[in-house]
Amino acid sequence: MVSQNDSDSRLELTGDLSVGGPPARRWAWVEVNLEAIRRNLQRFRRLIGPDVMIMAVVKADAYGHGAVRVAQKALASGAKWLGVSNVEEGIELRKAGIAAPILVLSEPPASTIDLILHYGLTPAVHSTEFALSLGEAASAMGRIAPYHLKIDTGMNRVGVHSDDAPDLLRTIDFHSGLQLQGVFTHFATADEADTYEITRQYDRFMKALAEMRYMGINPGIVHAANTAATIRYKQAHFNMVRIGIGMYGMHPSEITQSQMELYPAMSVYARVTMVKSVPMGEGVSYGMLYRSPGNVLIGTLPIGYADGIARELSGKMDILLKGRRLPQVGNICMDMMMFEANQRSSAGRLAIQPQVGDEVVIVGRDGEEWITLDELAQTLGTINYDMACRLGERLERLYVE
Repeated sequence: MVSQNDSDSRLELTGDLSVGGPPARRWAWVEVNLEAIRRNLQRFRRLIGPDVMIMAVVKADAYGHGAVRVAQKALASGAKWLGVSNVEEGIELRKAGIAAPILVLSEPPASTIDLILHYGLTPAVHSTEFALSLGEAASAMGRIAPYHLKIDTGMNRVGVHSDDAPDLLRTIDFHSGLQLQGVFTHFATADEADTYEITRQYDRFMKALAEMRYMGINPGIVHAANTAATIRYKQAHFNMVRIGIGMYGMHPSEITQSQMELYPAMSVYARVTMVKSVPMGEGVSYGMLYRSPGNVLIGTLPIGYADGIARELSGKMDILLKGRRLPQVGNICMDMMMFEANQRSSAGRLAIQPQVGDEVVIVGRDGEEWITLDELAQTLGTINYDMACRLGERLERLYVE
């Protein structure tokens, strides 16, 4: 079954997760395969065993895949917790009827405490000031506010330094309005070959946990592993793992690719809006950096850099049409880009004749050919996380169940 926001659809899931897409309100759209997300979480479940919980990280609108739908699928697939970046993201999930525990992964502003309590969110805590404010507000409502202590073990982004974590707990543990529900850290280099830094972070985290227990404080749910650490470091699984990029079928680095097969959940499609023969020497798009060799057809697609196809990819990427790779040409525009279909047949291969309305794959599979977010990210000099978030910002999403 496929669903679309306020519009009809007509897709069926194929066995290998290769799917097409109907016209959307505009002829460019993102397709999110929720069955791929389920399969990916199943693979992580087999890896970690039955006793370790999964937190599905759905921050940044689920890395461009749509937070509400992904969260619902993740919970139905066995995830017990959801992770978000800020209070607003948590509120969106609550308003959609999601009742599962939601962790705000970094300490939010004190001005959001009333919202945190109203919507039943669990904040990360790393400062005495925020913790006591949270406790006072909870006590005034006759409630106890759960929180997770965020420990900085060396990434130096957010969190209480591992050496200072026990002292922070001493200053807030008395408060009847607070409940330490969990303790966590984040690894900066779990996806890199050099293990020095992650070993140092792990040792610092273990030392802090040991000191808490020596003080008689139960750390509760202990979690540290992101996707890369989940795949590579079993000792870092603790009580829960946080699965982000892997849930969406992407690997955090080449190092993990050989260790687990994942199913990409995002595909990007467009339909051809115009086809024209451009005379030899005529330019195409802004700057006319591309000149027609005279034996090609130029197709136009209604998707551009405002949709996440970075302008820096101009002339450096391909699209898929009828199972064949064709080069994108000319500068990518805000809302459009062009591709070239050579009309000379060669080596027994007939020329492709693009037609208005033809479906083009920008990310995904067409026959035996694939274009992945990793391919585009490598060309652009960025990471697949970045590409997924970009593509999910403006394009309409269709969901495959």
